[in-house]
Amino acid sequence: MSQRRLSQAISEGDGISLIAPAPDAQAAVSAEQAGAEGVVVDRDLPGVREATGLPILWRVASAPSEAVNRGADALLITADALSLDDEWLAHRWHEAQELGLECVIEVRNPEELELALERLDPEIFLLAPPQPGDGDDPLENVLDLLPDIPAGKLAIADVAITTPDEIAGLERAGVDAVIVAAQSLAGLVRAAPPEV
Repeated sequence: MSQRRLSQAISEGDGISLIAPAPDAQAAVSAEQAGAEGVVVDRDLPGVREATGLPILWRVASAPSEAVNRGADALLITADALSLDDEWLAHRWHEAQELGLECVIEVRNPEELELALERLDPEIFLLAPPQPGDGDDPLENVLDLLPDIPAGKLAIADVAITTPDEIAGLERAGVDAVIVAAQSLAGLVRAAPPEV
């Protein structure tokens, strides 16, 4: 099975890329038709690989081999996993890479970002909102983390975005892609600046 590169999908062309959650195979089809550059799945979805040609980011706590067997192209390693022992994390990282999966590392604060760079030095970061209830603005949190992402690495924002202005602000700041709600996708794609 040929794998699709999430990094290539979100770095090609001009402008910010939109990634949509896929709660079912039909949502993956709709996301592709609406102009998404990738889909995120957070549970086993039979038929999703056959339904779309987009790269699939696997956001399920499972072994990399299971992600590949389910058709994933990229594997999310959560911020919480960064605090686990070095051996487990290194094994997960190397297994994913040997299977051809790209690893996307979730970070929520400067400490996690520093730990991710030190322990794994990933190519793709998922900038996630802080833990619920800590009072920080999710969008500001992502924008605060962005300057510490080294040049040449990719940043995906995982924040609730609903307006073209918010998309434009993330793009101006240097975010490469954003996860958007499927129902917002069509309007946000149409509002994105045209590629030149």
